[in-house]
Amino acid sequence: MPSQPGSELADETAANADAATTRRLCAYFARLGTLGFGGPVALVGYMQRDLVDQRGWISPQEYRDGLAIAQMAPGPLAAQLAMWLAFVRQGVRGATLASFAFIGPPFLMVVALAWVYVTAGGAHWIGSLFYGIAPAAIAIITVSAYRLIRLIAGRDPLLWIVLVAVGLITFLTEGEVALAFIAAGFLVVLVRVGPASIIRGLRRRLPGSGIGIGSALFVPLFPPAAGDPRLLAELALFFVKAGAFVFGSGLAIVPFLRQGLLVEHHWLTDQQFLDAVAVGLITPGPIVITAAFVGFLIAGLPGALIGAFGVFLPVYVFVILPGRWFLRYRDSQGVRAFVAGVSAAAAGAITAASVILGRQAILDGPTLVISVVALLTLLAIRRYKPQGLRTIGEPVVVLAAGLFGLALRGV
Repeated sequence: MPSQPGSELADETAANADAATTRRLCAYFARLGTLGFGGPVALVGYMQRDLVDQRGWISPQEYRDGLAIAQMAPGPLAAQLAMWLAFVRQGVRGATLASFAFIGPPFLMVVALAWVYVTAGGAHWIGSLFYGIAPAAIAIITVSAYRLIRLIAGRDPLLWIVLVAVGLITFLTEGEVALAFIAAGFLVVLVRVGPASIIRGLRRRLPGSGIGIGSALFVPLFPPAAGDPRLLAELALFFVKAGAFVFGSGLAIVPFLRQGLLVEHHWLTDQQFLDAVAVGLITPGPIVITAAFVGFLIAGLPGALIGAFGVFLPVYVFVILPGRWFLRYRDSQGVRAFVAGVSAAAAGAITAASVILGRQAILDGPTLVISVVALLTLLAIRRYKPQGLRTIGEPVVVLAAGLFGLALRGV
């Protein structure tokens, strides 16, 4: 069997590796981006089922390596794994094309929703719709934060200390402190590995590491802000930084976005931000595609393009450049300790963000009822796994909440 681009990264070769052409991979990831509801855990499960178990395009070892990289490196889990699997089979070109195939469909959906949102911004029905959606989105974030805490911290006292500390910092400052993430990673390394071991590891590994990042329609698409080069440059830099600080679940981007969009730059209102998070939750594909919705609200179609490109650029870079390095040192105690610390910090920030956002979304009795019912429904779906709702539970709950909001406040 001929060697495929990137196949030297794997310990074994898939049975049907030759069948995984660039065209077929792009077709698969385009379909996954269009129909892949359920969040990162569901998307990762689809890839294992479809590409490893059914098609045999990816070997179990290649999949496990990709999952390890996606968990260790910055970037949303599902998007990073998709890029890695395409890279293993078809190299840089395959990873690049598969990335556009995976991100393209949800991007188009989000831009269409953003256009409707901006065009009908004065309509009463928009406010009624998101009156119900916002508290349901808080319920989804709460469930995700709980699952993330159990997965990351478990019964580890050190990780719980990191999680609570970063959570308190986020809650008290009502924003995300990026340096707290890095400090958390190094703190866990110092405690678990020790300074002496770190120095010995640096002396042994650094030299050869090889780490190489009509008018009514026209105005919403291209508002005056879309022609401001300075604003577009600020947006690009902001979203690149946001993408570089997403670990594991795409919801980790929520506190970072809130800090920059509401506190530092005042680009969005509280309600617009809540609505943007909700849109990311009800559309298929990676949750961080909400960056496109945010960019559209700020600078129209150019802002949406910059938001999506900026937030996924670090993901792509961390797959293409240091992928070999992550594979080489994925079992290193220091690397694992750093990732554990950063992941615990992210879980703490997400938990605090859910509390902050909840105070803004739950305004009265009806919104409290919507949030509680949504939370109980999601927990019931996760526990009993009724047929047909296993992978689309969150979007169904959010859409039902939106319809309830319309019923309460009128069209």
